[in-house]
Amino acid sequence: MLKSLNTAATGMAAQQTNMDVIANNIANVSTSGFKKSRAEFEDLMYQTQKEPGAATGMNSYSPNGVQTGLGVRTAAIQKDFTGGAAQITKNPLDLEIEGAGFFQVLTPDGETAYTRDGSFKKDPNGKIVDKNGNALQPEITIPPNVAGIEVSPNGEVRTIVGLGDQPQTVGQIDVVNFVNPAGLKAMGKNLFMQSPSSGQAIQSRPGLNGTGYLAQGQLEASNVNIVDEMVNMITAQRAYETNSKVIQASDQMLQSINNLK
Repeated sequence: MLKSLNTAATGMAAQQTNMDVIANNIANVSTSGFKKSRAEFEDLMYQTQKEPGAATGMNSYSPNGVQTGLGVRTAAIQKDFTGGAAQITKNPLDLEIEGAGFFQVLTPDGETAYTRDGSFKKDPNGKIVDKNGNALQPEITIPPNVAGIEVSPNGEVRTIVGLGDQPQTVGQIDVVNFVNPAGLKAMGKNLFMQSPSSGQAIQSRPGLNGTGYLAQGQLEASNVNIVDEMVNMITAQRAYETNSKVIQASDQMLQSINNLK
């Protein structure tokens, strides 16, 4: 009976982790560039009383064996990098990558971080930064008194001072991709960091090497589907309740055994 108590307890802990992941997805349903996560589980070691295929007699073997599982644990929390829907903003510094790829920003500690959130702004010096003041890489500075900003699908940034003036190129936005984006380390603030699992950042012009083109005046919405998350939440809740009932049943059986003594 003690094994069933511990096994059900691991099930409750696993479903609590599952609920934590679902709650984070739901909380970020309106976060630009957010990528939903999915908890993945694996069974624990087995207590083997009889090996599958063990000899049971003369020229006879056990077809199945006797193995009792000891529970479950969280194996991984997988990020889903499928694209979110486009949100039209008409802000000239709102950019969406229509496909694979990440923007590069420089954090205050000098590290390069990566993001799908393209809601950029200008700092007091005209430098393009994200909402936390991290500078877009390569750095681009917008001159003062410009009449318009144009970002082409391949990342070229041009400005117009007057209606009769020719556009002037002031910078180039490059994007990066990874062999395994799911291996990136989430840092919060819509930022990811490179890790040994993600591989090295591969920089290219938008639209090349499998990356997406840029779309100006729009943002990528969260890829969270609220209906799916509600269904997942109900499933996790029912699984948690069922595991708790296993613990109650095991406890009642233990009490019954003790009363017989």
